[in-house]
Amino acid sequence: MTATTHIMTEADTCRELVTPKLVEAGWGHVPHVIGEQRTFTNGRIIVTGGRVRRGKQKRADYLLYYRRDYPLAVVEAKELGLPAEAGVQQAKEYAEILGLKFAYATNGHRIIEIDYTTGTEREVDRFATPAELWQRLSAAIALPDPATPHLLEPFNLVSGKVPRYYQQIAINRVIEAILLGQKRVLATLATGTGKTCVAFQVCWKLWSSRWNRTGEYRRPKILFLADRNILVDDPMAKMFAPFGDARHKITGGDVSQSRDMYFGIYQALSTANEDVFRQYRPDFFDLIIIDECHRGSSRNDSNWRAVLDYFAPAVQFGMTATPLREESRDTYEYFGNPVYTYSLRQGIEDGFLAPYRVHRVITTVDAAGWRPSKDELDRFGRPVPDDEYQTKDFERVIALRARTQAIAKHMTDFLKGTDRFAKTIVFCVDQEHAAEMRQQLVNLNSDLVQQYPDYVCRVTADEGAIGLTHLAHFQDVDKPTPVILTTSQLLTTGVDAEMVKNVVLARVVGSRAEFKQIIGRGTRLKVDYGKEYFNIIDFTGTATRHFADPDFDGEPARIEEVTIDEAGETVESVVETPPTAADEQGDDAVGSTEADAGQGEILTEPPQEPRKFYVDGGEVEVIGHLVYDLDTDGKKLQVVKYTEYSGRTVRTLYPTRDALQSAWANPDTRAEVLRELTERGISFEELAASASQPDADPFDLLCHLAWNAPLLTRRQRAERAKKATQDLFGQYGDTARDILTLLLDKYIERGIIQFNTLSELMKVQPFDRYGSPAEIATRHFGGIQPFKEAVTRLQTALYQ
Repeated sequence: MTATTHIMTEADTCRELVTPKLVEAGWGHVPHVIGEQRTFTNGRIIVTGGRVRRGKQKRADYLLYYRRDYPLAVVEAKELGLPAEAGVQQAKEYAEILGLKFAYATNGHRIIEIDYTTGTEREVDRFATPAELWQRLSAAIALPDPATPHLLEPFNLVSGKVPRYYQQIAINRVIEAILLGQKRVLATLATGTGKTCVAFQVCWKLWSSRWNRTGEYRRPKILFLADRNILVDDPMAKMFAPFGDARHKITGGDVSQSRDMYFGIYQALSTANEDVFRQYRPDFFDLIIIDECHRGSSRNDSNWRAVLDYFAPAVQFGMTATPLREESRDTYEYFGNPVYTYSLRQGIEDGFLAPYRVHRVITTVDAAGWRPSKDELDRFGRPVPDDEYQTKDFERVIALRARTQAIAKHMTDFLKGTDRFAKTIVFCVDQEHAAEMRQQLVNLNSDLVQQYPDYVCRVTADEGAIGLTHLAHFQDVDKPTPVILTTSQLLTTGVDAEMVKNVVLARVVGSRAEFKQIIGRGTRLKVDYGKEYFNIIDFTGTATRHFADPDFDGEPARIEEVTIDEAGETVESVVETPPTAADEQGDDAVGSTEADAGQGEILTEPPQEPRKFYVDGGEVEVIGHLVYDLDTDGKKLQVVKYTEYSGRTVRTLYPTRDALQSAWANPDTRAEVLRELTERGISFEELAASASQPDADPFDLLCHLAWNAPLLTRRQRAERAKKATQDLFGQYGDTARDILTLLLDKYIERGIIQFNTLSELMKVQPFDRYGSPAEIATRHFGGIQPFKEAVTRLQTALYQ
């Protein structure tokens, strides 16, 4: 070898040695495309210290395509100075992720071929040709020759969205199964990973290539089936738009049979008065796609099962976000094992889904239960049965207004401490509970409701078109409101709202399948709009019970647990009991609709049937904001006291007290400190209560918890600051000195955070008697800039 050979980089090796050999083997000539430096993941989103960064993307040196949308092999190249074996492990890893049967590792001179169809790994003298690899693959999966054009039909890319790698695998696996004669096919993809895209491309490829189950030269008849209008209307109008006039929605009064792409819901196909589906021949459809197929249609005792049984001749393709678990066993028994599974864990790892944080919040009645006092009457004068009521009973058997108020207040405080315009969905027990929750949230956020009347909205079946309008505005990333939606059942599935940052559980969710659907409302990413992770705020213990599925769900980015009582003492954790069989079926029962979920308005007259008892009195408080945190290895969940967690967080962000003091003393950098602490779930009000230090300055409290530094009260700091700035007070007149003194008084009363909203502070009593902020600055301080400098110096003096 020459001297220049030894210093060839990997890029040189690819350009001068690898690419020519691929071209020589027939790759790179239409239609056999060479994809160079193809990135196929986005890199996991990592949230640390309030900052978000991306992990490393996965990138293949080469992907070899038999057709534009059908890759056959991956090639991992290493620089000439390394052995070809150095790339074997990475080539195999990428091939397995990408679902490919062939992989190559090369250093430009030597080539190692990994063939998964034969289970062999050997050195070869050249790359296989496109025809050779296609022949090997076809033989391995026993693909009949007539099937080739259907499998290789290009994707429809009119929208500009190229299916992600895992979507391509799912599409091709489903079509392979259909072409091999499989009558029932299942794909399991986590919510937010684009099941509708998969369904559309499957339909498009089969429709465009004129596949049908009889082998005739005609386009297939396809039915897209779901259990809710929102699940069929949105795909029909958007994703499936390229089908144009071939689309048709089946309703009771319109059962046209002249189209190719049909959409329908079970309820319209089988009404109480008529089996509409029987107006079609049993062999009318070639393919039926069942979206959210875990929702009952495949159960033996389901009323909707009759639709699938009637159309038995059709190939039936089910899509679900729920892995095989006891409550989804019927789905898997009906469809068989999935041809492809893409989990929430993998979606987060690849950077396509948002990581999550879990907040477990406990009220007094959820911790200890609730029991009526002797001879207690409800809102309508009915005696409340003497019993011990627990979380599962609230809003089902007994409606405690005080509990709803406590939940609404905690949510409001949470949003005030983070982002009051963070899109939030609150899942309530029934429509009535959703109405009550909406009303409480409206009253607690009246300042914003005054400006934005639709800041909080209820979206249930009762709202009809109005509710759907609210939902459409909620989904629109460019509309600031609605911010908070309260619902019960309607929004558990099919709501593609990328900006949801908070998923609130105000009801027990017994079914893990439904839980995964609910959590899926927050998993969608919208990085360009600031949506990079989401919070699960759990008032019922649902999350801690159902996140027992690490293989599918993965581990959270952070789960917070802080348990406090009125005295700031740690409250013992409540042992979670496994769901009963009744719980497992209750929330996800066949035929469950919004109408089943209870009356929509807050009751002021006694109901004809006593569905539940209504108790308006009493007090309920939040006694625990539970925070589960991952250990330093990022693997094991550990429970920490809020004060310990806060001290540890401060030490992570600022290694020394001097570093924190330097950042805190400057009003500009202090804003960044406060933002970082808020992002990590630290509330000064909650922290002061937990540490039993209501008068402590936030800075001193943080230093005390992080480094055991002595505590100073806000009053002590204010007195020191005034002494240290006598010259500042001396250079102004009486009114200016009064204003600076008032600022210190407000600091003593409310803390340093108020200084960051100075213009708002100056508009309220007693500052308003001196005029507007601009008038105060001009008349008494000589201008806006001198006024700002005086206030900045005062703030800095507080932390000298």
